[in-house]
Amino acid sequence: MRRRTLAAALLLAAACGAPEDADQEADLDAALNASLAPVAEAYVKLVLALGEHDPAYVDAYYGPEEWRTEATASPPSPIQIGDSASALAATVAQVDVEGAAEPQRLRAAYLQRQLEAVAAHADRLGGRTMTFDEEARALYDVDPPEHTAEEFQAVLDRLDARLPGAGPIHERYQQWRDAFIIPPERLDTVFRAAIAEARRRTVERLDLPENERFELEYVTDKSWSGYNWYQGDAHSLIQLNTDLPIHIDRAIDLAAHEGYPGHHVYNVLIEQELVRERGWPEFQVYPLFSPQSLIAEGSANYGIDVAFPGEERVTFERDVLYPLAGLDPARAAEYREIQELAAELSYAGNEAARRYLNDEFTREEAAAWLTRYGLMDPERALQRTRFMDDYRSYVINYNLGRDMVADYVERLGGTADDPERRWEVFGSLLASPRLPSGLRD
Repeated sequence: MRRRTLAAALLLAAACGAPEDADQEADLDAALNASLAPVAEAYVKLVLALGEHDPAYVDAYYGPEEWRTEATASPPSPIQIGDSASALAATVAQVDVEGAAEPQRLRAAYLQRQLEAVAAHADRLGGRTMTFDEEARALYDVDPPEHTAEEFQAVLDRLDARLPGAGPIHERYQQWRDAFIIPPERLDTVFRAAIAEARRRTVERLDLPENERFELEYVTDKSWSGYNWYQGDAHSLIQLNTDLPIHIDRAIDLAAHEGYPGHHVYNVLIEQELVRERGWPEFQVYPLFSPQSLIAEGSANYGIDVAFPGEERVTFERDVLYPLAGLDPARAAEYREIQELAAELSYAGNEAARRYLNDEFTREEAAAWLTRYGLMDPERALQRTRFMDDYRSYVINYNLGRDMVADYVERLGGTADDPERRWEVFGSLLASPRLPSGLRD
């Protein structure tokens, strides 16, 4: 498939006597759009076709219905889809972006890398075996770090000194946390209050369309705790899983992560800025197992701190959420302090997944690791192994993604002592096609 290069566009502009500067920049932009539009449409259709082989793959689609019909009527095999994606990625790699504005350069890199991830996932569905690290690199554009049991034990030793009682630390941790469970009959009230506050803080800082909205549902029998199903037209369906007890910290975590300024806002801004304003059709589909997910999950987790920085979170939980939940507000600071310490164990889940997916752990051994080093109760640990079955190396997107987004935002001046700049950089990232590898730039 031949594409007009940017150099050709320059020659054409010169031959036509097009003025330089603004007019020339517009010509370059139009030339790149013309080069990438057919590839973008083909990419969308390949993602939709691959979704016929993996029901979890297409996280959202709000493009033309005829594209979906065409892509799913008689989908090629995963191997054929992978071959087509690889060929299209090679085509994008040949498009000349020299001299183009940053958004177009980022777009071309994004489209190429997303296509490579389509090919990798298609190959895996076709029978290719990948290690945890190979899969993370191929699908999410990162090399996940490794951590040792000794690192986690050092955190556990610090927690041991903070928790009351005697006996195994994971049992004492769970017993201590039992005092902070939201009663089921108060769950909806607490969550809606948390979402309302998260939204209030977000719309003060980011420009969202007037029609943005969400629906909230409670579900069971899922391997995840919360999910945002983006519907298009600035509309989300947020589902919360009530299989297991929900602790008070999860109210803000899930409100911000799934809603504001997390997944809902991310998808709304993508639709508003990249689909409607720029007319880039590739952003009308979201393939879950792709570099886009590291940005989506990482920004959703970092967005918790952006919306509720430092003591502001403790204050809101203590003054609003604890009373709504019927919990003791006097213990809010204690709970936050220990939860922040326990959060240093988050990478223990990655190591359990690495060993489990590399066949170094059985399911029972992975659950035991999560119980020992992740402080999960046995039932929740087994639920987590179900998540690993379904989503595999996707687990890296939550903590590694969060840390990479935080480093990027703070490196550009979005530090805790400059909230205006933090929101500015964070919002720009949400509305951009920047790749995980681009967070290092």
